[in-house]
Amino acid sequence: MDGTFVLVHGAWHGGWCWDRVAPLLRAAGHEVHAPTLTGLSERSHLLSPQVGLDTHTEDVVRHLDVLGLRDVVLVGHSYAGQLVSAVADRRPEVVTRRVYLDAFVGSDGEAAGDLLPDQVRHHWAESAITDGFGWMVPPRSLSVLGVSKPDDIDWLTPKLTPHPWKTYTDPLRLTGAEADVPAVFIECVDWMRVFRAHAARAHARGWPVHELKTGHEAMVTAPAELADALIAIARN
Repeated sequence: MDGTFVLVHGAWHGGWCWDRVAPLLRAAGHEVHAPTLTGLSERSHLLSPQVGLDTHTEDVVRHLDVLGLRDVVLVGHSYAGQLVSAVADRRPEVVTRRVYLDAFVGSDGEAAGDLLPDQVRHHWAESAITDGFGWMVPPRSLSVLGVSKPDDIDWLTPKLTPHPWKTYTDPLRLTGAEADVPAVFIECVDWMRVFRAHAARAHARGWPVHELKTGHEAMVTAPAELADALIAIARN
């Protein structure tokens, strides 16, 4: 076995969103886990206003602990960049690589909502108030995220569920231990590039930054290219 991937989904998704990538990683000799976060997808019955960043951090930490995972390449998509940072900070002895896939690169005290472009943050907050009872963010338009093929839209749409807004307002809390875990950033460049500033932040921190010519949902729209990138990262 060439190491273990733990793939963490972003807002509105579930572990299922990695279904096109996981088999490719396993075929290359890797163990792969893709947990679903509390309150989302098949765990949407657990959604409540109390579900926040700490809840989701605990989800992933417990997954590592209970299964006794080691030599973990921890991959976070989008919102889950916050979780990659938080989990690596709490378990630096088992996470060997942090991978931020078009994801937030936060510092201690920063909330994900504050790291969004102003227009996007305002739109999401307004959506939570008007359509999510003040604490949920309904799924965004897939076309905005760079998904255009009807088959991909049909596969994604019925599976997406509202996301707890508290996870975007809770500040990230770090001790600095995560800085000892090597990090890599992958930016998806064929869409509105909401995470361009985070790619720049990663570059400023001295991390390798790779580009994928696809939309934000790379695990759906470019699974082979993403798998190749992850396998190369794991081996370096």
